[in-house]
Amino acid sequence: MTAHEQQGPSYTDIRIGVIGGTGLYSLDGLKVLCEANVETPWGKPSGPITIAETERGNKIAFLARHGPLHDKLPSEVNYRANIAALKSLGVQAILAFSAVGSLLEDIRPGDFVLIDQIIDRTKGVRADSFFTGTGVTAHASFGEPVSAGLRELVFKHRDSVSQITIHKNGTGVCMEGPAFSTRAESNLYRSWGASVINMTCIPESKLAREAEITYAIVCMSTDYDAWRESEQPVTVAEVMNTMKGNAANAKTLLLSVLPDLEHAVYTDPEMGLTKPEAGSMQYAFQQSPDKQQSEGKLILRYIFPNYF
Repeated sequence: MTAHEQQGPSYTDIRIGVIGGTGLYSLDGLKVLCEANVETPWGKPSGPITIAETERGNKIAFLARHGPLHDKLPSEVNYRANIAALKSLGVQAILAFSAVGSLLEDIRPGDFVLIDQIIDRTKGVRADSFFTGTGVTAHASFGEPVSAGLRELVFKHRDSVSQITIHKNGTGVCMEGPAFSTRAESNLYRSWGASVINMTCIPESKLAREAEITYAIVCMSTDYDAWRESEQPVTVAEVMNTMKGNAANAKTLLLSVLPDLEHAVYTDPEMGLTKPEAGSMQYAFQQSPDKQQSEGKLILRYIFPNYF
């Protein structure tokens, strides 16, 4: 498929967003309408956002988290711009994909995990809030960091990729990177009951929550993390081959999920898929409006037009 480049988004009614992780840099099976180059108050996202149309005539937005050429390390990704850009297009639900290492024997390379909890092991070098530096303070609820409803919707379509196992839940560890874990760290995370480890679900999931976007992430296992000692260590070639298979399975899963997801956000929003997040920040602000800095409010209006 080819797409023509566009200097700015011409759509503001796109309710579904997809974020592709390592190995997933494009969409197949959908009609590409254009590429939107979006500028946000937090800078530019990782790359152009592909606007595509489904068979049912609805639009979705796709963004490669690390850029179309994978030229951004996990800590270099402008997560705020990525989420803000998708929000500016009207996105209400994001299904993200991410390559992960497995911390459990029964999560095999090639398996997918729909994590429901996250342990943050990043080191504070990533901008993780839209409110930082604005003079406006707010606290988002994050006890349940991903959408149970969206996870359940995806899990319903597990048979579309029957050659692998899709695990319904699990705990993901997000580490800084770009180096992988030491064996001691990997065993520590296993002792905590963690299932997989990656480098990107924080702050992406936090920012999606602040932006009132329903969010879930499909974790695609590429290999066993450093904890697993074996006589024959996995090779780079084997990992790359697994990643290729993961990308193909991710696209198959997405195309299977889309009709139900479209129905939930376009046809029958009363199903309530996005309700837990929609409007969730209205009571999160700590100051009265007259105490909030005007410049900060102007910035925040980009993603919170109803509040500022």
